[in-house]
Amino acid sequence: MKMVYFSLVSPHQSYSDYIELIVSQVFFLNLIMERKTLWFDNIVVDIKGEAGILASYSELSGEDVEENNFISIDTFLPNDLFERILAFLPIASIFRAGAVCKRWNSIVHSRRFSKNLSSILSRKPWYFMFTSGSPNSYKPIRNADGYDLIGFAYDPMVQKWYRFELPCHGTSICFISSSCGLVCFMDNDTRSRLYVCNPIPKILEKFEIPRYLIFSDYNALAISVDRSSQSYTIAMVMSKRAPHDFGQWILSIHIYCSKAKMWVSPVTETLMGCRGGDDCVICDGVLYFLIYIITELDLTGKPDGLLAYNLSSQSFCCVLINRLIPVPCPLTCGRLMNLKNKLVLVGGIGEQDQPSIIKGIGVWVLNGRDWEEFALMPSMYFQGLGNFDKVFASSGFDDLIYIQSYEAPSLLMFDMKMKKWKWSKKCPVSKRLPLQCFTGFCFEPRLELLPLGMATGQVFCGDPGPHCCP
Repeated sequence: MKMVYFSLVSPHQSYSDYIELIVSQVFFLNLIMERKTLWFDNIVVDIKGEAGILASYSELSGEDVEENNFISIDTFLPNDLFERILAFLPIASIFRAGAVCKRWNSIVHSRRFSKNLSSILSRKPWYFMFTSGSPNSYKPIRNADGYDLIGFAYDPMVQKWYRFELPCHGTSICFISSSCGLVCFMDNDTRSRLYVCNPIPKILEKFEIPRYLIFSDYNALAISVDRSSQSYTIAMVMSKRAPHDFGQWILSIHIYCSKAKMWVSPVTETLMGCRGGDDCVICDGVLYFLIYIITELDLTGKPDGLLAYNLSSQSFCCVLINRLIPVPCPLTCGRLMNLKNKLVLVGGIGEQDQPSIIKGIGVWVLNGRDWEEFALMPSMYFQGLGNFDKVFASSGFDDLIYIQSYEAPSLLMFDMKMKKWKWSKKCPVSKRLPLQCFTGFCFEPRLELLPLGMATGQVFCGDPGPHCCP
């Protein structure tokens, strides 16, 4: 394949002029690479088949280059500068750049390029949407071509959906959490294994859960990644009904450290009339989780308050119920998320006289022990999400929050920085069965972060490299 060429204004420009020009031309290159994959409502992008897409671009022969004073993009730039520029492209475009020529392919697979990627503080999160028999589980379904029929990932940078599948090797999974490019989930069939993976290069690590952690009525899972050491911490909040008193619940916290490769269980407490839920998050070194109040008329419960445990304390203590931070208003459900080390709650607002009926959705930020109202979803967006039960899916990263109903594939985004609501492009998933559920989660797309087990031979890889893009 011939190299893509760009025209220079003058051969006598200064070095700074070259830098400014090349940055603009790399973004132009990105537009070129996107030109063949524009969005249509009935088309979904499959990057796996686009490895040779650059072959169709207009190319110039050597005589044309000499005659028109064209120059290759990488003949005059130092390698380190060229790699930094490539690192700012969207993830999907980086894969396409690796298909331009052998040299570019070697660059995007080099360790130095991985370091350049790590210098980018954050990327807009992708949202992985899938259908399932229940809102909290996912099991891949394959056709003859090997594609996942029900999983698609949305990239807000280029506003496109990609065919996508988690590298779970056909295992049904549940309790999904993500942090800094890594995704953690549990084996839904036996509840005996945890998986940590980077879903972009499809690199997976799995390990066994201690037997005493397998059986519980409610589980919540959270992961927090330390980017500097590329280590991670996993926290599980488990709630189990007391064997001799159905009004009591045994709540326990269990923590796994990837560096030490061991579990600790610092908290076990019996609660009366309340339990933990299926949602928790680690924010600035503190584990937060919601407590649900249980009554005779409502055995599933509704969110009553927030409890916290400082992971850095390493103390074996009780989580006292008098430390409870009340929810800001009657909620039908609550979703916790870490947005730039701020704890954010997205909750379904219940009717005053009938708190189990959802009438709207709000966003709150925790300030000390008080919830501050940040935004209320306009009614036009709330109605556009489709039919609502009292619960819904929501997750976020950086400044972006995703919200979707379990009953429909519509995906709504909220930009915390701009305070702006916006629909995603139409998802290619459609509802075909009355009991079909839609759910999902978001994750930061990164190439350079890998599970720690990579160094111990415990990592299992899917199809690696740019030919296995989302």
